[in-house]
Amino acid sequence: MKQKLFTRNFTLLILGQTSSLIGNYSLKFALSMYVLEQTGSASVFAGLMTVSLLPTILLSPFGGILADRANRRNIMVSLDTLSGLSVLLSSLLLPLGNEITVIGLLLVILSVLGAFESPTVQACVPQMLSGDNVLKGNAAVNQIQALASLLAPFLGSIFYTAFGIRTVLWATVACFFLTALVECFIRLDYRKPAEKMGIIHIVKSDFSASMRFLFREEPVVLKLLLLAALVSMLLVGVLVIGFPFLVRNVLGLSAGHYGAAESALGASAILGSIVIGIVAGKMKVKHVPFIIAAAGFCFFPTGLAFLMPLSAFARYLALLVFFCLCQMVCCMFSVYAISLVQQRTPEHLTGKVMSYVYTISLCAQPFGQMIYGVLFDLFTDQVYWVLIVTGIIICGIAVTTTKFFRRMGDIRISVDNS
Repeated sequence: MKQKLFTRNFTLLILGQTSSLIGNYSLKFALSMYVLEQTGSASVFAGLMTVSLLPTILLSPFGGILADRANRRNIMVSLDTLSGLSVLLSSLLLPLGNEITVIGLLLVILSVLGAFESPTVQACVPQMLSGDNVLKGNAAVNQIQALASLLAPFLGSIFYTAFGIRTVLWATVACFFLTALVECFIRLDYRKPAEKMGIIHIVKSDFSASMRFLFREEPVVLKLLLLAALVSMLLVGVLVIGFPFLVRNVLGLSAGHYGAAESALGASAILGSIVIGIVAGKMKVKHVPFIIAAAGFCFFPTGLAFLMPLSAFARYLALLVFFCLCQMVCCMFSVYAISLVQQRTPEHLTGKVMSYVYTISLCAQPFGQMIYGVLFDLFTDQVYWVLIVTGIIICGIAVTTTKFFRRMGDIRISVDNS
């Protein structure tokens, strides 16, 4: 009997994630505007965000260990409750002064809690679903993330402009507490470990088990993680750094043009999640290189647009069309790669392995952004070289990984892992 996608547990997970992400993204957007108003410095907020990112990078592996050792439902409820209490306390402390310090501490606390929640949520998907629905479930979670990132800044700006930062904080508190309440009704199987061990022994044992799995038992999973990080580094570097630079600095177009393009990119991410969910039953592992190559191909027409004698608006349209296509394909690859990792990972290691996915991604993307920041500065008058060479590199990766994906087996992601 075919399992339906939106089971009771998965529906509750999606509802909780919707509330949590909207609150999180709205809060961060409002805080950025508040810090800019208070300090007049974008570098101050950039510094706060950089510092707050470190706990997530450092603690995510421990979040994975917790996700595999404790009741995942209870972890999510506890973390969202603590998030709500942290924001609530910040809203009470903010009027007393030292606003930047309070905001900095809040961002660090939320980063610490996020390091434990992200691998837990990702580990819940294969526990709740099986077969084709693992891929469809990841696609649905990705759609919620993309939709929240698209709508939350708009909501955050409205509430912040109309009512101020404290109202946004109170609304975020409500979102976190609502998420915790919804998650209370999730029912997941949990077996308490028979043997009791100390924290240090647990960390050593679990870290050793996950490393043995990645390096000895399933080295293809580690290779897939590194490959996904490499592709993500290249794609995100161009899309996050190159796109605004090309629209605003090279083409000299207005912020309105860039805002419209950003909305289109967000919609493309949602579309990519929908498409990969639809084709879940037909996708095979050997098709992955074609997805990677499609992303790389998108940079050739955009590079040629800057080589040809076209108007600024014509180049803008070329960027918009092919970068949106690239964003859609990038999202498809990300969802499929995560689902493939989950399918090949035993349930008792899922949390730890997904924490490595999260950590590697967090490390790779800023690195790619720094590289492309330098490249676009160096080749401001010849940006086509950056775009075309990036396309060649990504297509080269697709070609060289063809045998790798074939060796993984000519199987569909729908193989049941239950």
